Amino acid sequence: MKRSVRIGTLGVGGGAPVRVESMLKEDIREREKCLAQCERLLEEGCELARAALPSADLAEPLAWLNERTSLPLMADIHFDPSIAVAAMKAGCSSVRINPGNMPKHKLSEMIAAAGDLGVVIRIGANAGSLSARHRAEAKGDTAKALLIAVREQADLLLDSGFSDAAMILSAKSSSVGDTVRANALIAGEYPGLPLHIGITEAGPGDGGIIKSAVGIAALLQQGIGDTIRVSLTDEPEREVRAGYEILKALGLRKRGVDLISCPTCGRRRTDVKNLLKLVEPMLSGLPDGTTVAVMGCEVNGPQEAKSAHFGIAGAPVGAVLFKEGKVAGEYAFDDLPAVLPKFFSFI
Repeated sequence: MKRSVRIGTLGVGGGAPVRVESMLKEDIREREKCLAQCERLLEEGCELARAALPSADLAEPLAWLNERTSLPLMADIHFDPSIAVAAMKAGCSSVRINPGNMPKHKLSEMIAAAGDLGVVIRIGANAGSLSARHRAEAKGDTAKALLIAVREQADLLLDSGFSDAAMILSAKSSSVGDTVRANALIAGEYPGLPLHIGITEAGPGDGGIIKSAVGIAALLQQGIGDTIRVSLTDEPEREVRAGYEILKALGLRKRGVDLISCPTCGRRRTDVKNLLKLVEPMLSGLPDGTTVAVMGCEVNGPQEAKSAHFGIAGAPVGAVLFKEGKVAGEYAFDDLPAVLPKFFSFI
């Protein structure tokens, strides 16, 4: 059983749901923009967001933001451990440090401050910033080099008396294979510590989402991963939506409606895209976990989608409505705009 780590009131690991994270993409000096982004992320269900803090001089706007948002913020720290201390004093209940560019001989002040203030430390190794020493020790094996980098600082924290109930580990690469193997190695060596997973620099659009989904799912299916981030060249809100879709597909979390629709073929009785346009406005008020099916014909209708709470399928007269496999009525397509709101209200 993994340790339960608490970032403020947010539980990570130890039986808690797999958490969905993102990262603020505004400069911390743009206070109002950062606050607005936090509020949008909260609306999407984001549970933790990293905030880049490149200098201790910028701790004041970070403190301003911490005072105004209920979204837990994890300060993202590189190179200088004293910046992490400044972030802790600015109200961050968690910090991320990168072992590839964080000198281990300068970590003692940061470790002591985190222990005193009850701050969680995430050791987040990244393949792009692995040191030459880590790569040489791993003989060029990126996954092993990531393990070595994480191990080096994890053991330093543990040997310094830092609580393993305040540690999260992470190792990422833009390579799905390297990321999956690195996290499997880390999970085997530190089975009690929560892991944050994701594919770094996954890219934009569908390609980035697919690449992230493949890597994240491969790990979650092995029981590896307690928090996730879908790293996209896009708005952070889209990262959160994609994260929940991955968890929904794996049956791990249910947020929003599970909308299933057929890919269409020559059997279709109607234009499925037009049916979707009619149905999608009805989805926003439905309970989390509701399954809605939109199908093109009777083959993919009430039978194949009988587990759906609500379904609509093309029929000779227009469309057939069904609920949990039972037909509720057949209607002409032109009548559907008036019929659908009433039908959804009975779910």
